[in-house]
Amino acid sequence: MLFKRRKSVDLGERVRMLVWPRRSFWRSAQYFVKRALRLRATPHAIAAGIAAGVFASFTPFLGFHFLLAAAIAWIIGGNLVASAIGTAVGNPLTFPFIWGATLELGKLILYGRHPTGIGPRDIGHLLWHMEFSSLWQPFLKPMAVGSLPLGLVVGLAVYILTRWGTVTFREQRRKRLAEKARRRALEQSSAMAG
Repeated sequence: MLFKRRKSVDLGERVRMLVWPRRSFWRSAQYFVKRALRLRATPHAIAAGIAAGVFASFTPFLGFHFLLAAAIAWIIGGNLVASAIGTAVGNPLTFPFIWGATLELGKLILYGRHPTGIGPRDIGHLLWHMEFSSLWQPFLKPMAVGSLPLGLVVGLAVYILTRWGTVTFREQRRKRLAEKARRRALEQSSAMAG
């Protein structure tokens, strides 16, 4: 195999790399940004796909983010690969903040003020025994309601940044390639003259 590892990676190392990247989080983020910018699609399609993935990451429906992002991207004319990349916003480091914000905003929207005493006493017990009917009213419903405005605002901001970044990246790349072609033509003409 062409790109095979020299040493095979055991299960513990694979799990560690999922939670904590080998190089750094910044390098991983740069990889996702460059991967999105190099997609062969219009700037709108890339930005709409990324925004759809970001919006889907704000919903409490864990496990359905890829499907939800793909459906939203398809509806708004976004790129499906970009929507999958956009779901990387939802990760173990950001989910506690996202879920806390969506829960609090959802409670505020549904109940007016911050109510006290909402929520089961033993969420671990409910999750272990899969009692989702008991989780819906105190947690999932407010999170779903709160995810809509937060996801829309963050998704719109990401759309604007991604579209601007894609247009800028492509313009710089076009200039760089034109300059490279101009230099190559000058070298060839000087070689033929000399």
